Amino acid sequence: MSALNKKLSLALILGSSASVAFLVWNYVPLPSDDPWDDADIQLIRSLSLSALPELSEDLSNSVADLESAAEFGHALFFDRRLSGNGTVACANCHKPELSYTDGLELAAGTAIGPRHTPSLLGIAHSPWFYWDGRKDSQWSQALAPLEASHEHNIDRTTVVQLIIQDEDYRNRYESVFGPVPDLIPNVSASPLGNKLQIDQWNKLTTTAQVQINTAFTNTGKALAAYQRKIIPGRSRFDDFADRLTLNSSEEKNAALSSTEIAGLALFIDKGQCASCHNGPLFTNHEFHNTGVMAIRGELPPMARYDGVRIARDDPFNCLGDYSDAESTECTELRFARDANDLVGAQKTPTLRNVSKTAPYMHGGQIKTLLEVVRHYNDAPTSMLSHNEAKPLGLRPSEIKQLEAFLLTLTAPLATAEKWLSPPK
Repeated sequence: MSALNKKLSLALILGSSASVAFLVWNYVPLPSDDPWDDADIQLIRSLSLSALPELSEDLSNSVADLESAAEFGHALFFDRRLSGNGTVACANCHKPELSYTDGLELAAGTAIGPRHTPSLLGIAHSPWFYWDGRKDSQWSQALAPLEASHEHNIDRTTVVQLIIQDEDYRNRYESVFGPVPDLIPNVSASPLGNKLQIDQWNKLTTTAQVQINTAFTNTGKALAAYQRKIIPGRSRFDDFADRLTLNSSEEKNAALSSTEIAGLALFIDKGQCASCHNGPLFTNHEFHNTGVMAIRGELPPMARYDGVRIARDDPFNCLGDYSDAESTECTELRFARDANDLVGAQKTPTLRNVSKTAPYMHGGQIKTLLEVVRHYNDAPTSMLSHNEAKPLGLRPSEIKQLEAFLLTLTAPLATAEKWLSPPK
């Protein structure tokens, strides 16, 4: 063999070896590590639904846990009459079969909205609502879509008129809140509406305005009572976590596959996912800038930086006249952070039933779960402020393992069947 042929043969061998090594490193899963240590087990168990605390009392909503209030809210949630054109109910965007999301990039009510619809699973455990946390209670959050021009596009006075005029609603309302107001004029009026509605609102007496606001607030409180019924069900991950002990092996704990277990290991360690997606609902209920691209055609939002200021100025917040809480009980609002590092920070969503809530992020910018993992692996530069996430260096096989684990968080809802469809 000539010297040239020997060199070519050696180059081919080395090239083939390098190619094989590249493929093995990137696409062949590494062997499983030794069994979990005590710290791993404690962290994994803290993610199980078995560790979810009992839902705390909402001090700003005195009827939050009344069954009659939840039943009233249940009826309201599925009622399309609570919209300006009679076609939009809360359930249009929060579909029970999609874990109370809608499968769209941006919410579609009477028009296309500016944000992706978040899931309502376990939402009652959160102290903040909306992607930017502009609302500090479920009942206050429930009011905003009703008057938003791109969502229900109805005014508060018309909502109250519906409750008064519908015999069933009137009876439900009075069984929970007492007599309906009796000074409601037959006009379309709101301080947040169009010019005509604002003019009509300003013509009302202060007494009428307060009565309308009170009844409107009570509508939100009933809707919140219903939404407290929306809870995730136990998944395969929860079975795995609850069985896990220092002496258990992957073979003995068959709730998850070896690929899914490898993904869980990445989730709590190299992937750094549990830094924000922690606790039984896989969210810390906080706000983070993770370098997600702005919604097409929009500037990057200030997000939580603006959201906390909006919450403070909201007349329907915990400290407002329509809250049932004492001012000393509104600790989340009183001590909310508003630092510059919250610029561009969006709320951490739950990962429960994440396979059913695509697309993802505040504007539905990312279509698939696999793309979400790749986004965090790359950690692109944020368009506004800074990206808190850092590149992870996950191999393609590890990205697939992490995706496989996330799929184990899907389960049928634990919500009673009667709450998942319109009342009969």
